[in-house]
Amino acid sequence: MRQLSEADRDAIRIAQDPKFPRWLEQITATGGCAHPVHLSGSTTVLDGVTGEILHRYDTGDEPGERLLIRCRNRRASICSACSRLHAGDTYHLVRAGLLGGKNVSTTVRTRPRLFVTLTAPSFGPVHRAGELCRPRRDGGSCEHGRPLSCGTVHAPDASVVGQPLCPDCYDYSGHVLWHAHASKLWDRFVIDVRRRLASSAGLVQSRFAHHARLSFARVAEYQKRAAVHIHAVVRLDGPEGPADEPPAWGTTDRLIDAVRASAGRVSVYTPYSPAVGELALRWGAQIDARSLQADGDGPDDDVVAAYVAKYVTKGADETGAGIDRKVVTRDDIDTAPVSAHVRTLMHTCWRLGGLPAYTPLHLRVWVHTLGYRGHILTKSRAYSTTYAALRAERAHHVGNLDIPETITDAHWRYVGSGHTPGAALLAAGIAEDISTNREIAREEREAPR
Repeated sequence: MRQLSEADRDAIRIAQDPKFPRWLEQITATGGCAHPVHLSGSTTVLDGVTGEILHRYDTGDEPGERLLIRCRNRRASICSACSRLHAGDTYHLVRAGLLGGKNVSTTVRTRPRLFVTLTAPSFGPVHRAGELCRPRRDGGSCEHGRPLSCGTVHAPDASVVGQPLCPDCYDYSGHVLWHAHASKLWDRFVIDVRRRLASSAGLVQSRFAHHARLSFARVAEYQKRAAVHIHAVVRLDGPEGPADEPPAWGTTDRLIDAVRASAGRVSVYTPYSPAVGELALRWGAQIDARSLQADGDGPDDDVVAAYVAKYVTKGADETGAGIDRKVVTRDDIDTAPVSAHVRTLMHTCWRLGGLPAYTPLHLRVWVHTLGYRGHILTKSRAYSTTYAALRAERAHHVGNLDIPETITDAHWRYVGSGHTPGAALLAAGIAEDISTNREIAREEREAPR
């Protein structure tokens, strides 16, 4: 007979608890969250005029005297249940900026709209997949005696893909510092696009906001070489935003020209350090700016929204470009389950973080992301709706609306997080059931009638 594991015994204990049905309701309400937050407290809703108690909730009656709520972690490697919810919210956020809806005018789909990809520059040759890796007729070696060519056709999942041909030649300092300034480089890029649009229309650059508005949503993705590149939806509106038509000069071609010119022009300079010097950081040579079509029922827009939502849930662990937890000591780097290339980047980030010139960059705080300090997804204010609005809409849908003309007296405190081994087992089963039911429902909706 198979010996029961600790998780199995704990699951049996939970199932035998008289309050198990209510515990099951709580876990189901969190979608099977893998790391729920535990709260203790109460909420009392009073009539704003009479003072009558309309509703009272207290965790004293709950299992363990606590309420479980979602952790809301976007990373699938941390919590698949919450990452699916976050991906769904991201999809609707991006899609609303492309097609309208969620209080965004549907006229946005006829505006000049681009899907832009900006990459990091080269920090040294790396192995590539899908074709002859690095063919060179003359062969040759670098100053460290390593070959400058590779005639192998690597599979996409080969461990060597993205690794430097010569680690000693690779510019690890430049790679880390580019990551640390990538968000600033994006800001400079957006400003320059506005300036170029204004100049091409014969406007004084400072007057651009009186004639048009540039909106965007962007997501950061780690490439195989562990360098971030940016995917962005860029849209041109009138000065008042989504409900306002852009000026006649605001064409798709003019927007593409401005994006390409700005991507090739803008730069950011690092602080000077005796160890590294001053570096001029720019975008890579691979720049893509494609127009999104407004014809038909918008499949291009749906694909773009799904693409962005897919990458927003990926953590560093999944891409092999870091880890999903902060590094506290140098020893954490040595024990991290990463490639030699990524480990060197992490060590470089730690080393540079100890130099006075780079103190404002807080590089040691961002060792786990290889120095990248930006959010995975950012958007301009007028692009579309917000995560907060989407969550409020979901709460409205399930009936969690505040009653008008009431006073809410709430007292809550954090008392823990996570699951016991048995609870984790049960929660994972609930999350899988919810995911399966959602997939079945999707297939039924898409099945031909």
